[in-house]
Amino acid sequence: MMNYPVSAQHSEELELIRASAAEFAAQRIAPHVMEWDEAQFFPKELFHEMGKLGFLGVLVSPEFGGAGMGYAEYITIVDEIAQVCGSIGLSVAAHNSLCTQHINQFGTDAQKRRWLPKLATGEWIGAWGLTETGTGSDAGGMNTTAVRREGGWELNGSKNFITHAISGDVAVVIARTGEKGDSHGMTAFVVEKGTPGFQGGHKENKLGMRASETAGLFFDSCFVPDDQVLGQVGEGFIQSMKILDGGRISIAALSVGIAKGAHQAAVRYSREREQFGQPIGDFQGIAFKLAEMATKIYASELMTRHAGSLKDQGRKVTKESAMAKLFASETAVEVATDGVQVHGGYGYTKDYPAEKYYRDAKLCTIGEGTSEIQKLVISRDFKKA
Repeated sequence: MMNYPVSAQHSEELELIRASAAEFAAQRIAPHVMEWDEAQFFPKELFHEMGKLGFLGVLVSPEFGGAGMGYAEYITIVDEIAQVCGSIGLSVAAHNSLCTQHINQFGTDAQKRRWLPKLATGEWIGAWGLTETGTGSDAGGMNTTAVRREGGWELNGSKNFITHAISGDVAVVIARTGEKGDSHGMTAFVVEKGTPGFQGGHKENKLGMRASETAGLFFDSCFVPDDQVLGQVGEGFIQSMKILDGGRISIAALSVGIAKGAHQAAVRYSREREQFGQPIGDFQGIAFKLAEMATKIYASELMTRHAGSLKDQGRKVTKESAMAKLFASETAVEVATDGVQVHGGYGYTKDYPAEKYYRDAKLCTIGEGTSEIQKLVISRDFKKA
C-alpha cells in the first residue's frame, strides 16, 4: 500500500482508527466488491457491523450512542473504506453527514435520544431527502409540500436520488411550508419507515456506486406529528445548507479514498506488467503519470483535512468545503481515468479494479452539489470581500 502523507492532525490515535477501518475494509468488503457491484446489492447487515465499530456515529456524542470523534477521524474512516469500495464509502458518508448529522445538529435533546442511538450504532440506517426530479441544484423550487394539520403536518410529493431510500429506517426530509423560492419557506421533518403514506421507490440502475442504494421517496397524505419537526418551521433550507457544508467534506474524503484506490491499483499494475523487457512503471511516460496522480491526491487530502479542521473548530467552512469537494472530486475522476490508461486494454475489463474506480469516481463531481455549484459557492465569497 502506498504511504500518503497527511496533515499535522496525524496521531497515534488516528493511526489506530485508520488501521481499524482499513482492516475492516480488507476483510469484510474487499472479497465482495464486484459481487455487490454487479448485483446492485446493498449489504445492510454490513452496516450493522460498522455501527458496532463506531463508523456510523463518528460525530455523535457518546451520550447519544456515538463515537464522539471529530472530522479528522471521520475523514480517515471514509477515506479508508472508499479505497476499497466507493459504494460503501458513499453510504457511510451519507448516513453520517446527512441524516444523522442533521438530527445531531438541529434536534432537541428528546429527538436526539429518540433517533441518534439507533443511527449511531447501526441498528437503523438513515436517509436524507432534499433533491427532487425537477429541482436538483435549485432546491428552493421544490414541489414537495407540508401543510399544517391538527397536531402535525401532511406531506405530499416526492424526492429522488436518495441514498438508502428503500432500506433506510428513518429519513430527514425537507418540504415546502411556504412560497417557492423563499429560503425561509422550507422545513425539516423526521419520517420513520412504516409511516402511512411514506414509501421508497424503484432502485436506480446506476453507472457506478452500484452497491450504494439510490431511489426515490414518495409522500401521499403522509402525516408527521409536530414533535418530528427539526428546529423551527421555515428553517429547513438554512439547516440544509449548513449540513451540506459538512456533506461536502464527506464527498471530498470519499473522492480522496477513491483516488488513492485507483492510484494504488495503477502502481501495482505498473510493477507487474512488462513491455520491451521491463516493467511499464520504469518508462517515464507511466512514471510521470503516476507522480502527477499522487501529487494531486496529496493536495486533495490536505484541502479536505484543512476543511475538516475548520469544521471541528466550529468555524464557517462553506468556501473551504466547496473548494475541497471541487478539487478532490475532479481529481478522483482524473486519477481514475489515468488509472484505466495505465492498465491499457485491461483497464477496460472487469478483470482489474481500474474500471470500477473509473465508474464510481464520477458521482463525486455530481452528488451533494455539482462541480459547477461548488464554483458558484466559491465565487460568491469574492462578492462579499
